[in-house]
Amino acid sequence: MQVPSPVHSGNKPLGALIVGTGFGGIGMAIALRRAGLGDFVILEKQHDVGGVWRDNSYPGAACDVPSHLYSFSFEPNPNWSRVFATQAEIHNYLRHCTDKYQLRPHIRFGAEVAQASYDEYRALWTVTLRDGQQLEARLLITATGQLSRPLWPKLEGLDSFKGRSFHSAQWDHDYPLRGQRVAVIGTGASAIQFVPAIADEVASLKVFQRSPAYILPRPDRAYSENEKALLRRLPWLMKLLRARIYVQYESRALGFTRLKGLMTLAAGLPFRRLLKQQVRDAALRRKLTPDYPIGCKRILLSSEYLATMSKPQVELVTEGIRRITPDGVETTDGQHHAVDALIFGTGFAATEFLAPMRITGRGGIDLNEAWQGGAQAYLGLTVPGFPNLFMLYGPNTNLGHNSIVYMLESQIAHVLRCIQAMRKTGVDTIEVDAQRYAHYNAHVQQRLLGTVWNGCKSWYVDASGHNSTNWPGFTWSYRWLTRHASLQAYDLVQRFSPQAR
Repeated sequence: MQVPSPVHSGNKPLGALIVGTGFGGIGMAIALRRAGLGDFVILEKQHDVGGVWRDNSYPGAACDVPSHLYSFSFEPNPNWSRVFATQAEIHNYLRHCTDKYQLRPHIRFGAEVAQASYDEYRALWTVTLRDGQQLEARLLITATGQLSRPLWPKLEGLDSFKGRSFHSAQWDHDYPLRGQRVAVIGTGASAIQFVPAIADEVASLKVFQRSPAYILPRPDRAYSENEKALLRRLPWLMKLLRARIYVQYESRALGFTRLKGLMTLAAGLPFRRLLKQQVRDAALRRKLTPDYPIGCKRILLSSEYLATMSKPQVELVTEGIRRITPDGVETTDGQHHAVDALIFGTGFAATEFLAPMRITGRGGIDLNEAWQGGAQAYLGLTVPGFPNLFMLYGPNTNLGHNSIVYMLESQIAHVLRCIQAMRKTGVDTIEVDAQRYAHYNAHVQQRLLGTVWNGCKSWYVDASGHNSTNWPGFTWSYRWLTRHASLQAYDLVQRFSPQAR
């Protein structure tokens, strides 16, 4: 059921507007309802919940964090079918959470946000949708994520291609791949999943690689019916399993953020062992071996991708792409690769937070102007000049080693702390102090200098070299900050008297 627009003459503004129905938006909505704060609407530009787990339906799509950790702590699922859940299963889990916690009456589907502006006098956010409708709310909470906007490469001649072309995040399920000559451009986390899934179906598969990735085996398997029944019968056992997975993955932060030398043991040796086992051709092994520090770019999980590269119908192309032609791809060595379809596995615009929405704060300042030196936020959530705005999965809250759902739950709890502080003191606005904001982000950037992500180009880093994506520490340290950091970092202000409302 869709909620009619609450913006009518004489209607009170909403308590909160949430943008997005992925893990962040659904988790935030559940937290608000459980806290007795039901005066909110969730805006979703598509016609179903799920975020990236709705959109990324390509063959082989699955999570690279074990299912029992990649889920809400308050909504464990004993029925996960595999150690690493597939896209469809995670999407269904989010639908289940939406229905169980009665969120559908709060959701407006087909509602894409064009812009949001803050009215300082009224202490309200006005959100304008693409169709021109406007909604007003005291709080604006964005949950659009870092992996929601597909990134298309700028290639000469792309518009001239006469065959079928699509991005992995917008998979064309109506196009039959069987018997087709297919080119895959990009070899990131999505490509290493869908390339093995389609390799035996197509007539030929050319994989255009700009740089190889460190790849580790994926220890996946199906859970037996007896295992699932045991977890249903003994909930404490499921909690223990989740805790064991958490500790196992959290320990990897040592290599990413503190002792970089550990990456050779934890990732370098297993990768080279897997490469030697699955790729016999020495020349192909060299093409598949990275020349950058381990962990600098995302470490990927797959037990099939490297073996797929050795199949007779698969060719790894490492020459640069000169241009796209009407019937194929021309590389810098002058060779023309004739293909029927182009599939782009080129990732997402991860450093363009909240785009293409335009967010205007106090005094008419544009968020992109405030971020001229690179996106940043206090605890990844708040920015001075933008009162009552919270960004879930905001700058420097991404991970290289653990579950983002754990980070989201930490952020959601902090947003609730801020809301409760506002209610307790009876104020209209909450805004992070500019000095606290600057000090916090300087510390984050200083910590990032000692991590594996420093010193190379990757999707973690923007065009100016600023790392605006990753958290440079443990997830438990971030949770401690969001739970115990003093709310004195915020200015709680009564902008006008209650009579002026």
